[in-house]
Amino acid sequence: MKIKTLVMAGMLALASLTGVAQANETLEIGVEALYPPFESKAPDGTLVGFDIELGEAVCAKMNVTCEWVETSFDGLIPALNARKFDFINSAMDITAARQKVIDFTQPVYIVPSQLLVKKGSGLQPTVESLQGLSIGVLQGSSQEAFVRKHWGKQGVKIVSYASQDQIYQDLANGRIQGAVQNSPSALDSFLNRPEGAGYELVEPILHDAEIFGEGIAFGLRKKDTELRQHLDAAIQELKNDGTIGKLSEKYFNANWVAK
Repeated sequence: MKIKTLVMAGMLALASLTGVAQANETLEIGVEALYPPFESKAPDGTLVGFDIELGEAVCAKMNVTCEWVETSFDGLIPALNARKFDFINSAMDITAARQKVIDFTQPVYIVPSQLLVKKGSGLQPTVESLQGLSIGVLQGSSQEAFVRKHWGKQGVKIVSYASQDQIYQDLANGRIQGAVQNSPSALDSFLNRPEGAGYELVEPILHDAEIFGEGIAFGLRKKDTELRQHLDAAIQELKNDGTIGKLSEKYFNANWVAK
């Protein structure tokens, strides 16, 4: 009888990995809804984008109701640790610096970061090319960390913004000469619109394993082990059944699912 009970308990524990206990049937997700195609607002105020659909799919797998809590990107980690929501889902890279203060799920997807400049400018993502020029980045982002580390101490002026839209406005108005962001964001929010017709992303893609880390994931408070296990299990199921791959193709026209 005891053996049977133990076996049943083990089976229930495995089965519960993608289902949160009844006491936790509503989870709150931190997001900055100003970064299409990852997360933004439709004209009617509805949240839309890759991360929004991803979050809803994960919550469905876990059998929970999720509510979105909006805040600025650089305020997401402080708000998480202040228990204003349960986890972050907002195109946040896993980095060594962030891992000192929060935990992450397994990597969900990986996207490149590039320099955005005016066509014909000849500018390249190097200190020599950008010296004395102003480059815009989203405050608190991995891209900001990259440009400050590699360019900011060598004569490139780094200008941080509270939102990506402000960066594109200043780029179009000539207040800055370039911007660094995730490539899909530049395409969706600027290059595919009339105001972005005279601009382009330049190669090479920016690389720094310490800053850009292993990919983009959900952020959680330290020691929220049970929630991380539930999220990891749901993410893995969505990778296995092709859901995340389809979302990647839908929003990025590429399969950027982390292996």
